[in-house]
Amino acid sequence: MSETEGSMKVCIYGAGAIGGWIGVRLAQAGCALSAVARGATLDALRRDGLTLLQGDGQRDSVPIEASDDPAALGAQQLVVVAVKAPALVGVARRIAPLLGPDTVVLTAMNGVPWWFLEGGFGGTLAGTRLTTVDPDGAIAAAIPAHRVIGGVVHASCSLEAPGVVRHHFGRGLIVGEPSGEATPRAQALHALLARAGFDARLSPQIQKDVWYKLWGNMTVNPISLLTGATTDRIMDDPLVLGFVSAVMLEAREIGARLGIPIAERPEDRHAVTRRLGAFKTSMLQDSEAGRAVELDALVGAVRELGRLTGVATPFTDALFGLARVGAQVRGLYGTGFPK
Repeated sequence: MSETEGSMKVCIYGAGAIGGWIGVRLAQAGCALSAVARGATLDALRRDGLTLLQGDGQRDSVPIEASDDPAALGAQQLVVVAVKAPALVGVARRIAPLLGPDTVVLTAMNGVPWWFLEGGFGGTLAGTRLTTVDPDGAIAAAIPAHRVIGGVVHASCSLEAPGVVRHHFGRGLIVGEPSGEATPRAQALHALLARAGFDARLSPQIQKDVWYKLWGNMTVNPISLLTGATTDRIMDDPLVLGFVSAVMLEAREIGARLGIPIAERPEDRHAVTRRLGAFKTSMLQDSEAGRAVELDALVGAVRELGRLTGVATPFTDALFGLARVGAQVRGLYGTGFPK
């Protein structure tokens, strides 16, 4: 892919809130946009296109080719995978028709990705498969790391209706190769995203950006699932906040041993979260909508990395266990109990 390809073929796999937001912006930048969708979303995209609503009342709609069959869309230059982690195995099974020889896959997802320890990252752990997020290696086999450019989204969006996305705040989109190299394709993607209106940054170590975002949302997300509380109420209870800090300190130590230290204290990140006000986390929104929750990618993978790096994680273990049972009771998480 090159910066000059204004009619680049781009497919959004997961035309939900974040995928839809990215898709509209890329279409406005001149990309030929398509999406893999199904059900009501597929019907809406075929009928009305993809629509983005802004807080100032602005409404933008773009045409999009949509199909429930990736083979009908064909090979793309860029595939944006913006699904929730539990759906990723299904994506891996069906993504092959979208991938040509040079197709780039941009991941715009929460949590620890399957490629986290690829590209030479992780010291002695480099190349280790994280069984929490890719139990049998099927995801890595279908979407190998050499195709991936990692993405970290710093924005809030929600679905108003199928095919209709509301953007609330933030335009941050950090991208980077798992290897950390500023390759021509990474530079071209960064330039395209900047042209599309994102606050885009090319990272020399995308794993650190993934971990920093995770450091904040691996706690408030599952706690909101358990309690039904918005972030302000979680932050206002001193006992809960102390527990959040204890989990964050475990994750900070794991990151330090992986070579991605965080200089901040948990209290520094709490101040950022407080500024969100009465905010519903993505996991709380998923719970209320009856959708599967991303516990493995947000919490389970941290426990696994704790074992791999020799960091004890009693507080993270407690959080994962409680959230897992709470999600199972609601039918939002599998019944298996990974060790």
